[in-house]
Amino acid sequence: MATSIRKSPPGRLRIVAGKWRSRLLEIATAPGLRPTSERIRETLFNWLAPSIHGAHCLDLFAGTGALGLEALSRGAAETVFVEKSAVAVKTLRNNIATLNATAALVYNTDAFKYLSGTRPDKFDIVFLDPPFAADMLGDVCRVLSEASILNVNAQIYIEEERDSPAVELPADWNVIKSKHAGNVRYSLLRVGDQNQRS
Repeated sequence: MATSIRKSPPGRLRIVAGKWRSRLLEIATAPGLRPTSERIRETLFNWLAPSIHGAHCLDLFAGTGALGLEALSRGAAETVFVEKSAVAVKTLRNNIATLNATAALVYNTDAFKYLSGTRPDKFDIVFLDPPFAADMLGDVCRVLSEASILNVNAQIYIEEERDSPAVELPADWNVIKSKHAGNVRYSLLRVGDQNQRS
C-alpha cells in the first residue's frame, strides 16, 4: 500500500511510515544540515523493505537522524547515529527521547574518528549522506570498507549531488538501485553482490 507523501512544515521532520508514522520532530538549526526528503525516504525504504526488520543500522552523518529514525520506525533492531555537530546531536537526542527510541545510540564525534575506533558493532545497513560541499564520500566509502564493521551482504545507501562525478567504490560494492530527485542522486549498494543497476 503506497504511503501518502506530505510536505513537512518548515523546521519539522515527519516520519513517513512505521510505528511512528506522521510523527513530527524538530530540526536543529545548524550549517549544512539537509534532511533527506520524505519522497526519497519513501523510495529508499521501499527498496529496503525485505531486509529492514531486525536490521542493525549505522547512520554515519546523522544530522537530523531522518534516515536512522525512519529505519527504527519501520522495524530495525538498532540504529547507531554518528554526528559531529553538538547542536544537531542535542536535537537528535531530544527527538529520540520524544519517541522513546530505546534502540538508538548516539555518538557525538566525527565519522572518520568513529570508523577508526574499536567498535563491537557490526551493521547490516549503513546510511551515508555527508555534506555535499565536503566532497568526502569516496574517502568515507573506502574507510568504511576497511573498518571490518559490515555484515555479509550489508547494504549501503549513499546520497550525493546529482551532477557530481561518480564516486570510486570499493571493489566488492555494487550498485543495485539508483535514482535522482531534484539535485540529489541516491543509490543503494550491496557488498559482494552482482553489479545490477535498476
